[in-house]
Amino acid sequence: MSTTSYTPGVCNIGPAERRQRLTIGWIGAGLTVVALAAFVIFGVPDPWRLLVAVPAGLGANGILQYRMHFCVGFAMLGLYNLGALGSQESVIDKEMRRADQRKGLQIIGLSALVAAATVVIAVLLP
Repeated sequence: MSTTSYTPGVCNIGPAERRQRLTIGWIGAGLTVVALAAFVIFGVPDPWRLLVAVPAGLGANGILQYRMHFCVGFAMLGLYNLGALGSQESVIDKEMRRADQRKGLQIIGLSALVAAATVVIAVLLP
């Protein structure tokens, strides 16, 4: 996908915003790997392993937003930004806002699934 225009439910961020989401995604993914390694090395009890959902969900969310050219926060606030960081514009049309919100909820759901799967892996590790 190489869209450069706002398209409801498809694209609401440009290159600058996408880079920011990718950075956050990699940080979350890195913290997830470090946490999983620490669980094994230090024999962390299962209840504490549930906490890996936070960086896993954050990482998944950031990477999904990057890949989908779509910001969940902007969608929920009725905004889009295809220019420089901090130059958001409002989405006025109600149908367009609803399409954006549906896409935002889809990304949240997928991120939650990744977080849940990571928790299962964390609990199954020795």
